[in-house]
Amino acid sequence: MNGSRQIVTPEQSAALLDLTHSNSIETLWDLHCRRMADFGFDRLLYGFTRFRTATSLGDPDDFIVLSNIDTAYVSTFINDGLYRSAPMVRWALENDGAASWTLLRMMMESGAVTDDERRILEFNTKHGLTAGYSISFRSLSDRAKGAIALIAEDGMSQDDVDALWAQSGELIQLMNNIVYLKILTLPYTPPNQSLTKRQREALEWVGGGKTMQDIATIMGLTPATVEKHLRLAREALNVDTTAQAVLKAALQNQMFISDR
Repeated sequence: MNGSRQIVTPEQSAALLDLTHSNSIETLWDLHCRRMADFGFDRLLYGFTRFRTATSLGDPDDFIVLSNIDTAYVSTFINDGLYRSAPMVRWALENDGAASWTLLRMMMESGAVTDDERRILEFNTKHGLTAGYSISFRSLSDRAKGAIALIAEDGMSQDDVDALWAQSGELIQLMNNIVYLKILTLPYTPPNQSLTKRQREALEWVGGGKTMQDIATIMGLTPATVEKHLRLAREALNVDTTAQAVLKAALQNQMFISDR
């Protein structure tokens, strides 16, 4: 610390560069989990949707969800829809920036929680998720929203977390912002939505404005075989039209990527 300003050490600067150089979500997430653990946040839960509306966050199958928390917890929280009643999810949808989980304690003490929210808090306590910080990332689209929960390791109180944040919060938030922006550039394949190389190539040529005959000639295939690849791509992405498949694959960064 230098007055009220935080000094980035050479090690921290190297850590930031490592994040920006990651070429896969798996590598990026592993690095980030280890960096956050160094600060005392040993469990993370990241979520992102491009399909937010006034009444929904979209289909959970289309979410980007990354976590190193027990899979049983994450499956219940996401697939059983508990996230819809989670107080910090509600906060993240209404705000940008970082917030201490002190908010939860204040809500409980004031009685400003619904029965559903109370059940979520009890569920989190049962799994040891009692102290932490949440970061809600700013988006230029009303349909897109991303947020991350940083959960403190066992033995840390919320007061400990708040003291840590007062010292290193700006750096922690910077690292998480970089990870968020980096994730948006990397390929992400939701479960059961992976494309083969041929399916991806056919969609890329469609996205490039080529006709079916053009694509067949370019790929050295028959038009019927090209259509088969496009049909399988539509099925894999769970969409009805090829145009929808092109858009969805592009949003997932599955198109125009190197195989290296």
